[in-house]
Amino acid sequence: MDSTEQTTIRVLVVDDHLVVAESLAHALIEQPDIDVVGIAGSLAEARAQINAKAPDIVLLDHALPDGEGASAVGPLLADHPGIQIVILTGSVSDAVLVTAMEPGASGFLPKGGGLPELVDAVRSVAAGEIAVHPTLLRRLLQRVHGGDPPSLAHTLTPREKEIFALVAEGLTNPAIAKRLYLSAHTVRNHVARLCAKLGAHSKLEALAIAVRDGLIDPPER
Repeated sequence: MDSTEQTTIRVLVVDDHLVVAESLAHALIEQPDIDVVGIAGSLAEARAQINAKAPDIVLLDHALPDGEGASAVGPLLADHPGIQIVILTGSVSDAVLVTAMEPGASGFLPKGGGLPELVDAVRSVAAGEIAVHPTLLRRLLQRVHGGDPPSLAHTLTPREKEIFALVAEGLTNPAIAKRLYLSAHTVRNHVARLCAKLGAHSKLEALAIAVRDGLIDPPER
């Protein structure tokens, strides 16, 4: 594929407040590289549209009429492992965000944020990045529940630990590449292998697993 060819990011907006959903969709539709494939007002509608329209990214409200968005992350990814889910947070607690982070959410987006922040988050997640403010990321990783001691199969190399420690600080792949004097392609490959090694759907889930299982230390507040 020509490196100059632009790939369209397919987005599904899930929010039971139609005005909010339409506002988010309108802001995204105006971007030349983003296509809103649908709007859903419930988890049931979201599942139907994911099946029918195969979005790349699902912007998922937490408080929906037929369930909680954070609790639906795991089941949705189990059925559709190729999608990326960003939770629309509102005033959701840290504990709820951890519930979404551990099974594979790719980020959290405050409903009160600006539309440029929304567009940036969609593009970041599409590029394999984490859509979480670094301060919130560090706080959430402190709350990740401890698991069993790491197995030999999940032992990380010194380079992998170094990269994950920088991911935990909120650095993007290009920023990590600059810090470690590596190419962005090399860092992307490391992150992809780490996600595969840990069985993670997203970089954020892989990071949560690494902290939970004691493979790396959680970042300081």
